[in-house]
Amino acid sequence: MERTETAPGYPDIPPPPPMPPQALAGIDLRVSKRLLWVGGAAYPLQNIARVYTFTLTPRRKDATMLFLKRLAIILSVAFALTILGGLTSLADKSAANGILTFVWLGAAAALVYSVIEWGAVLSAPAHHVLTVETSGPSVAMVTSRDPRQLDQLVGTIVHAIENPGTEFTVKVDTLAINPRHYHFGDSVNMYGGTGNVGVSHG
Repeated sequence: MERTETAPGYPDIPPPPPMPPQALAGIDLRVSKRLLWVGGAAYPLQNIARVYTFTLTPRRKDATMLFLKRLAIILSVAFALTILGGLTSLADKSAANGILTFVWLGAAAALVYSVIEWGAVLSAPAHHVLTVETSGPSVAMVTSRDPRQLDQLVGTIVHAIENPGTEFTVKVDTLAINPRHYHFGDSVNMYGGTGNVGVSHG
């Protein structure tokens, strides 16, 4: 486990709460010189308003409701156009058949897309995450394979806020998720990384 602690000029400061064993993977989360570093993003400790953990859960109910709405719209439009095509066939049968083929191919493609999006949300796992909010709009969010590590890390960060001079380094993981698929609770304003929710900062 990679970790360093110093408290120059503060000999009576107790050490931060111990962290559980961890694999040396992911990104560094460290406190150094009154700054909290999450990967390459720095947050002054005096600007941190809240540190907490919560379970990031997929929006399965919302995804199901959206799928049902899309299904109703797709089928309604397809049947309506089919009826209109049937009326048109009285004048030109070959044109009507071409229109109906196009309508139902489009409906099938839209249904396949909707099912894929719905399935992506239903199969998405929940994540235990640690969130650091500042007094401004910036928010940092990380995760770990061991939820205990995040719960104990809250105490470690709070200890560093309350005890100037404390320094430490731990390894955490970023999130590779689609933010539209999850309930975030409070608003997360900006996301770092390419196509992922990782370290977020303003």
